[in-house]
Amino acid sequence: MINKKVLIFGASGQIGKYCIRRLVRNNFKVIAVTRNTHQKGYVLKTQAPIGYIDIVEANINNYKLIHELISKSDICLNLVGILFEKGKNTFNKIHSLFPEQISKICNELNKDLIHISALALKNAKDSNYAISKIQGEKKIRENFSNATIIKPSIVYSVDDNFTTKFMSLIQHIPFFPMYYNGKTKFSPVHVTDVAELICHVITKKIKGKDIEVIGPEVLSFKQIINKIIKSINKKRILIPLPLFIAKVSASIFQIFPKPIITRDQLNLLKYDNIKSENGLTNFDLGCPSKIFFEDGINQYSYNWREGGKFSVKENN
Repeated sequence: MINKKVLIFGASGQIGKYCIRRLVRNNFKVIAVTRNTHQKGYVLKTQAPIGYIDIVEANINNYKLIHELISKSDICLNLVGILFEKGKNTFNKIHSLFPEQISKICNELNKDLIHISALALKNAKDSNYAISKIQGEKKIRENFSNATIIKPSIVYSVDDNFTTKFMSLIQHIPFFPMYYNGKTKFSPVHVTDVAELICHVITKKIKGKDIEVIGPEVLSFKQIINKIIKSINKKRILIPLPLFIAKVSASIFQIFPKPIITRDQLNLLKYDNIKSENGLTNFDLGCPSKIFFEDGINQYSYNWREGGKFSVKENN
């Protein structure tokens, strides 16, 4: 028996796919919104049983259609986000204007809204990514105080654009650059723990909160890279990269369609990505993260090891 209908924007992304699988287990029906059903539809169809998922193609600029979709749902979950700007997809458009519009619609229609932002952005005043995310949160709070804003630290899994990118790089280069000497701190959280919290928020009807989602440990960037190197059975030299060279290389990389790192990401990397002093976390809500980083990446890092799946025994 279907419980409620959850409308998911950004359903085909890393968090979206795990959320779909988690929600349908609790008898929620998902309306998955994607920009291109021909490209993403076949993936989304496999995430839920027949009758528990509808796939809708929609442009986030089509507010008439978005209004209609929200009106036919009980809960709106916004997972839309970008790591770098490309063409018309700007940080302001995706992270600020879109959340502003859907929060107005949810308030008007009295629908629950859960918005996914990011952790520890307050000090990153030289990052356009951070500024746009903060602006989006501000607009949501102005329009709809009952919305729930979830702020995860770095989210990782086999579907991410973080650990998998580094694994691919480390495979092919004998050294790895350490930005800011690798001292920046993170609290990486596995995507299943994020999906578990989102389901928890929905089922427990938690509203109007700002929730920081953190993993079970705090790691420096250097520790994270070392664990990734170990997980794919490689030996690499870690080289502290002078800021000037880092900026020049980032300026070059950001020209490519899928940049390794951009100037904006380099600026953001200066700031610790961990729990704030008085922040409300998933642990406080009785939904702790259970997967430690090394255990999590070992579930899929064999794809980047010599021997592939046959090398799994080495890490058991």
